[in-house]
Amino acid sequence: MLNRLSVLLVDDSHDMLELLRRNMTDMGFNAFAASTVVDAIDVLENTEIDLVVTDLNMPHIGGMQLVKYMSQHFSQIPVLVITGFPDVRNAVEVMKLGAMEYLIKPFTHDELQASIEKVLGEIKVPQQKSGEIIESFHGIIGRSEPMQKLYHAIDKTKNNRATVLITGESGTGKEMVARAIHYNSAFSASPFVPVNCGAIPDQLLESELFGHMKGAFTGATISRAGFFQAAQGGTLFLDEISNASLTIQAKLLRVIQDKEITMLGATKSQKIDVRLISASNAMLDEQIKNGTFREDLFYRLNVITIHIPPLRDRKEDIPLLIDYFTNRYCKEYDKKPLKISKQIRGILTAYTWPGNVRELENFINRMVLMSDMQMNVDDIPVHMKMSSPKVIKDDLTMTLAEAEKNYIIKVLESCGNNKTKAAEILGIDSKTLREKLK
Repeated sequence: MLNRLSVLLVDDSHDMLELLRRNMTDMGFNAFAASTVVDAIDVLENTEIDLVVTDLNMPHIGGMQLVKYMSQHFSQIPVLVITGFPDVRNAVEVMKLGAMEYLIKPFTHDELQASIEKVLGEIKVPQQKSGEIIESFHGIIGRSEPMQKLYHAIDKTKNNRATVLITGESGTGKEMVARAIHYNSAFSASPFVPVNCGAIPDQLLESELFGHMKGAFTGATISRAGFFQAAQGGTLFLDEISNASLTIQAKLLRVIQDKEITMLGATKSQKIDVRLISASNAMLDEQIKNGTFREDLFYRLNVITIHIPPLRDRKEDIPLLIDYFTNRYCKEYDKKPLKISKQIRGILTAYTWPGNVRELENFINRMVLMSDMQMNVDDIPVHMKMSSPKVIKDDLTMTLAEAEKNYIIKVLESCGNNKTKAAEILGIDSKTLREKLK
């Protein structure tokens, strides 16, 4: 199937961004928006974008610099430049840098559409039909039923300000889901600020979140805004929220309730307008029971809960991910396409990927770097191959019963002896597995 193309809109005017967004949505695009070049680069580095439409005259860093940056790092993405200050020299320069079309404001819907069709080689943007299977959604890859439910949840969540709690194992892509919610929303032109609560020492996290006044503590030589102020009007993403101390949790609860923060050392609070998205790979209900996570904060954070399934529960997505990451890294390293045999695909699909999509991506990245046009079975680590019954046949001295026994044991080990998960991977019911174990 063909998915809708994604366009990144870059303009410092919120009114122009909203106008462009409506036009692009009418044309059938998935529209992302950024009000600064820095935010635009953030989107480009974390999302699959098919087209960039950028203003030329913006404060601080202008569209010219963005076009130049894209020519060096994203040369495959076509660029349409728009400007309200036409200048022949600027037009010539941006075309030399890689822009494919130059459109002067004000323009009509038809003029914009004509320019876009020219840039894309008159590709007609396919519309998504009701019930159509989606294979990718804002950089997230998967066509399985659990992923269709995930895409639907993101779409339903995107335009409200309710807090969201994203759960899932490490490596499933919780930050990507948070970014998809933000950049697909009506306020995507505002900042998206990610914070890893597990990577910042607890004694610094409060200052980083809420900011501090000059003299608030030893070393505070200047006043400094925190992450909440940086995310004003947009989204603050708190990853690994389970690592926040009880003190920080109490302050977060107050922020959610009052919609205001107090900088360290300040005597007055200030109102904020920030959407809060949190994520955790820990079982927060267990932490509530043992007293390390506040129950009242938990209920404030998960007004909407989105769960990301582990890769082992959506094996039909593994071939898609293999092709996606192979193509991506072959292009990135300017290498010829890497051939992956049916046997190797079977091995990789059978493996349980405890590190989820991150582990698969790192593996493919390494294979593209180390392999010469073709991936060999010998290149695959032993622990991965032992998950696949296709490799057992290499030992021709083993009986069928022995091969089956060894494979069942390896699958059980990979699942932490979880018989239900092992039965799902083996393709048999739990009763049959119990009989075989006897």
